[in-house]
Amino acid sequence: MNIYIYILVMAVVTYLIRALPLTLIRGKIKNRFFRSFLYYVPYACLMAMTFPAVFYGNYSPWAALAGVAVALVLAIRGKNLLIVAGAASVTVFLFSFIPV
Repeated sequence: MNIYIYILVMAVVTYLIRALPLTLIRGKIKNRFFRSFLYYVPYACLMAMTFPAVFYGNYSPWAALAGVAVALVLAIRGKNLLIVAGAASVTVFLFSFIPV
């Protein structure tokens, strides 16, 4: 019975997080700082979830570091996301064969 209460509470909290901003904020947000903050929130959340998995998901930390380095260089140069992800993955794959 307790599991159903937990699920119900999680559902209500999730619904409120999504519904309250839609009902409370009706007009366009004009504050430049707040708009900039909201623009970068998805990127920051994605980075916070993905970046630790890069280093803990691989057996070789050197391969992970090489993949991150390749991804950073390509991303800074403005390459496409598919190219950045593919090159980083190939780099990790190739570096994983190098014995440490």
